[in-house]
Amino acid sequence: MGRSILFATPPYHCGVVEVAGSWPPLAFVSLGAQARRAGWNARVYDAMTLRHDYTDIAKTLREETFDVFATTAITPTFPDAARMCALAKEINPGCVTLIGGVHPTFMAREILTDDDKAIDYVIAGEGELGLHAFLADFDDAERRHEAPNLVFRNGGDVQANRREPFIADLDALPAAWDLLDWDLYEYYVIPDSRLGSVSTSRGCNFGCTFCSQQRFWNRSWRGRRPAAVVEEMSSLHREIGVNVFLFTDEYPTKDADRWEELLDRLIAADLDSYVLMETRVEDIVRDEAILPKYRRAGIVHVYVGAEATDQETLDSINKQLDVALSRQAIDLIAAHGMISETSFVLGFPEETKESIEETLRVARAFNPDFAHFLAITPWPYAEFYREVAEYIEVHDYSQYNLIEPILRPRAMSLREIDLAIIDCYRRFYMPKMISFRKISDPFRRDYLLRSMKLIMHSSFLIGKFAKLGINPRAMMDDVLHGKRKESV
Repeated sequence: MGRSILFATPPYHCGVVEVAGSWPPLAFVSLGAQARRAGWNARVYDAMTLRHDYTDIAKTLREETFDVFATTAITPTFPDAARMCALAKEINPGCVTLIGGVHPTFMAREILTDDDKAIDYVIAGEGELGLHAFLADFDDAERRHEAPNLVFRNGGDVQANRREPFIADLDALPAAWDLLDWDLYEYYVIPDSRLGSVSTSRGCNFGCTFCSQQRFWNRSWRGRRPAAVVEEMSSLHREIGVNVFLFTDEYPTKDADRWEELLDRLIAADLDSYVLMETRVEDIVRDEAILPKYRRAGIVHVYVGAEATDQETLDSINKQLDVALSRQAIDLIAAHGMISETSFVLGFPEETKESIEETLRVARAFNPDFAHFLAITPWPYAEFYREVAEYIEVHDYSQYNLIEPILRPRAMSLREIDLAIIDCYRRFYMPKMISFRKISDPFRRDYLLRSMKLIMHSSFLIGKFAKLGINPRAMMDDVLHGKRKESV
């Protein structure tokens, strides 16, 4: 039968990302292919998407056969990832536990000096080559411990092996798409959809101090060949029925010539599919002349990171963005029939009730279709963490989710920040819901109204709005049926 590895997603839910869809765990598609290349049997258990609790997880683990239990984590999902590893060891004492991802990469020493010893190994950084070497030499403990990117306990110390250079040719990486249960993945905004995730590049060369990605990738960027990306999308569409694609990379548009070639190839492929993506506002402005190609290529939803509405705050986090460009980019996205989405980050040390009021005013002036009002979150390994350490009041990693306030500003309490965020959502979206009903484009109107229904019926927002004594479901129903007008 051979050795077996079980890849599992931690059962973490915070209510924002999951409102719109159930997202395929793309990392496990690539890592699973490397496990097979090393001669192992691989399986993916998507506990998050299945919404399994720990009773369900324990039952599943008892039914599985695995020599290695592997998971991944960002900071808020880490406590659940660690708990899953502990449960895997309790049920299968002979297994080895392994974790990768952004948080373990930078917090490996903290993880491996934890008293409960639930996690045996960390694969730091880009995981494919390290995982393959680890599994290929698994039965020889000495050689196993020479695997690149591996971090592990060695006696009373923590040993970090050499890092492999980043993979130069991303198109050479195989993908084990058959490991996924495709019936699980759907974009709720578009009826009868099957949602697929595709990475067109890796990395970002900007240096935003609050961001994890720029440090994880050492401010580097590598793009895949447009032909390979479109062939992968065509195959997923043809063989699996994927008709909504999420570009998972942070910066797909960095190389202007490569990006336009990708658009041209998507137009020629005529997949009759939808594409969701994010990029930087400067690139939307740069691409003004070719924005019609975005829509013809199937792009319907574009997220751009505005982050702040004043230049001083943008400069303080090294965003390298002119605040005026955000408004321009959002206008251009809307002018070409696409949905615009952005975020505004609140709760910096210098935040006041007046500054939040100004952020809301400018957010309304920018007029994106969707806006997120997020609590600034200092990742424990980011440069920004050290800058604001004296203001950090929450140390439970599960709360580091951009929703729960972590920093206490000089002039406000955590509760005041929390209530201000909720109030920003209320005051931003009430007039939006009225305007959505009046949109003449049926696709755009229905897309926006379905999205709003999902947002207002989410358990996350219901719980948040309860603090203000508001039922968001009733609020939306009243607004859409003309029974309520905006109030501030």
